[in-house]
Amino acid sequence: MSLTDFGAWALRQLDPETAHRLAIRALQVTPLPAPGADDPILKTRIAGLEMSNPVGLAAGLDKNGEALEGLSRLGFGAVECGSVTPRAQPGNPRPRLFRLSEDRAIINRMGFNNEGLEPFAARLARRPKRTAIGANLGANKDTEDKAADYVAGLKRLAGLADYFTVNISSPNTPGLRALQGREALDDLLGRIHEARPADGAPVFLKIAPDLIGEEIGMIVEASLAHGVDALIVSNTTLERPASLRSPFAGEAGGLSGAPLKPIALRALQAAAEASSGRLPLIAVGGIADGADAYERIRAGASAVQVYSALIYEGPGLVGRIKRDLASRLRADGFSSVAEAAASAR
Repeated sequence: MSLTDFGAWALRQLDPETAHRLAIRALQVTPLPAPGADDPILKTRIAGLEMSNPVGLAAGLDKNGEALEGLSRLGFGAVECGSVTPRAQPGNPRPRLFRLSEDRAIINRMGFNNEGLEPFAARLARRPKRTAIGANLGANKDTEDKAADYVAGLKRLAGLADYFTVNISSPNTPGLRALQGREALDDLLGRIHEARPADGAPVFLKIAPDLIGEEIGMIVEASLAHGVDALIVSNTTLERPASLRSPFAGEAGGLSGAPLKPIALRALQAAAEASSGRLPLIAVGGIADGADAYERIRAGASAVQVYSALIYEGPGLVGRIKRDLASRLRADGFSSVAEAAASAR
């Protein structure tokens, strides 16, 4: 077990939110070595965004952009920080983060707790350049015009991030998922399109897995109509599979980790069918090894993101996924991730 993976094990012995804060602190102060060069077969391009490999960090770990230097040294192709809202907010009352160890899962109802745009922008201005950095945008809980909050985030952070994610799929902010309806979505995406960064940084849309195929098809068409560059499929789920064994299974919030895998895969397949290659897809949800990552790529994803599995597997997971992906791509005769993703069509 590597030192970083041992640290992940030690953190799992603590209260989840305390462990999260300590992990961020460790990533700030631990002098990690720079990652080695990635296998060339893993090089990936999404909407003009160059990544040395297709394995990204999902939003939620580094909400305030505090540990970007440390995270950039773990071997990710991209690191997404946030969600950030225009104004600081404390989030929901504690306890609000639950480790379902028996199920290799997490339930959270954090509620977009973050320090707000200004500290976030200051940290992004000092971000490392070795890894693509994304900013995940959210809306304040008490904002009536939530679309205005996304526009404010996009304008304030223009030029500071390599890409932006419009997160309308968190289940922990009242009214947020209503933005996935066509009328509200057209209004939001129209305003986002008008506020796009002048430097051409791509804008992605992150959706919930708790949607039927027709709803996902509608979101794909709206995204194409308004120039969204890629779809991230998907956020946490409100479903509670009957297989859950943890005593925390009944806690309110979004479920992530291993039980989300079939739900997120189903949503990805629906998005791939609806988009027919017209819109790049990024897969997230229940990805815990190279086989999971490769399955999503063969289902049409151009890249993947991980988060919950890191809690159980440690940061060494990133390297293991990359090595396995490279091996699987070559074994199946593919020369790139893009070629493998296109085979789904």
